Amino acid sequence: MATDTPPAPGATGTLPTEEAVRAALKRVNDPEIHRPITDLGMVKSVDVAADGTVTVGVYLTIAGCPMRDSITSDVTTAVRSVPGVSGVRVDLDVMSDEQRKDLATTLRGGQAEREVPFAQPGSLTRVYAVASGKGGVGKSSVTVNLAAALAADGLKVGVVDADIYGHSVPRMLGTDARPTQVENMIMPPTAHGVKVISIGMFTPGNAPVVWRGPMLHRALQQFLADVYWGDLDVLLLDLPPGTGDIAISVAQLVPGAEILVVTTPQQAAAEVAERAGSIAVQTHQKIVGVVENMAGLPCPHCGEMVDVFGTGGGQRVAEGLTRTTGAEVPVLGSIPIDVRLREGGDDGKPVVLSDPDSPAGTALRQVAAALGTRQRGLAGLSLGITPRNKF
Repeated sequence: MATDTPPAPGATGTLPTEEAVRAALKRVNDPEIHRPITDLGMVKSVDVAADGTVTVGVYLTIAGCPMRDSITSDVTTAVRSVPGVSGVRVDLDVMSDEQRKDLATTLRGGQAEREVPFAQPGSLTRVYAVASGKGGVGKSSVTVNLAAALAADGLKVGVVDADIYGHSVPRMLGTDARPTQVENMIMPPTAHGVKVISIGMFTPGNAPVVWRGPMLHRALQQFLADVYWGDLDVLLLDLPPGTGDIAISVAQLVPGAEILVVTTPQQAAAEVAERAGSIAVQTHQKIVGVVENMAGLPCPHCGEMVDVFGTGGGQRVAEGLTRTTGAEVPVLGSIPIDVRLREGGDDGKPVVLSDPDSPAGTALRQVAAALGTRQRGLAGLSLGITPRNKF
């Protein structure tokens, strides 16, 4: 495939050099991998004609690459900025099997074997396993909004939809994109600046997932090791409710993951949430804090808070987990009931972005700010000393 552009207005008459064109191509990032195409071996050739027309050969990672138009446009724009270029032609080719293997090895930092990067010594990625005792407490809504808020604050964020049976994160982030596979690596879609992977991206329609323990473990392992996450600051795992197979697998695959417990205020939910958080004692994980969701409904007429689900559940969970673990477990925030939070989940527009100053948006952004401060503190301690994850 090839595309042409008409001569650039105001061409200087001085022929561009191949070096200048390649320097411009360094500014073109692969839209899925988010690294320069020059670093990824994607520039096949650069030819400068006598009339100033530049032909750039570009390797796509796979045939039918969904980002081919974006790559063509970005290459064209970058090359046309070089003085003396009168026109741009982009010839697209496809990498060979060997080239894809080399690319996979490059992305893994020279490591040919798959590994979970977040479990490696020196990893600076904060991993938060978002857990709850019961379903329906808004755990996924909290996860998605925290991820979007952290990304909006300039951090590099990923989300694993680890709730295999009840996956909902792609809808809440507003993406129906499918991952791209390069060799045995998976390039995750990005939505609102957040990289995301979910089993829902691999199943037809709304088909249910009917798996038992070993397959659940393998799926989570693939999401952590086979997906190209790049250089993340924060990875959020949206766990299924309770203390089942996935929670145990997370502790095995990412021992350093910290648990973020989501509950609602009523006693029944708080008791189960405390039970879910107590798994940290057996898995030797840290509980970063508790988020109380659906913490009252502001009356639309008088502004008075109506405690639909009671009060104090988040504090009770925090106090119970503090006693159980022997370490201080804080309440990071209380999120009020807000129609806009539900609407944002349905529409794929997190409320922290669509209505950040709403009561729910404000509370969620405050929780995200607390998590972001922890991450920046970790990165600051190791700045210039410890490398981030290569893959």
